[in-house]
Amino acid sequence: MRTYIGRQQAISAEDFAELALGTPVELWLGVEGETDEERAAREDAARDILADNPNLPDDLVRIAAQVIEENPDLFDVVPLVRPARWRAARKGAAA
Repeated sequence: MRTYIGRQQAISAEDFAELALGTPVELWLGVEGETDEERAAREDAARDILADNPNLPDDLVRIAAQVIEENPDLFDVVPLVRPARWRAARKGAAA
């Protein structure tokens, strides 16, 4: 099954985020190993986008709240059971 948003096909979670934001996720989060100059340019571009779209942060919070409301199972947490020998070894290390 293929998913399209407008004319763009969304394949990954990053694609959905980029299409929702209208900008690449990396613009907001940065990339590993970027130089100080690249970071300054990225932050400058982000400031320009926010200046042109002052409601963007509120819109993103609204989208996130809607996703959480429609998909509460995203936050189902299942505790992991550790083997008894791991617990015993951990207890011995603490003593």
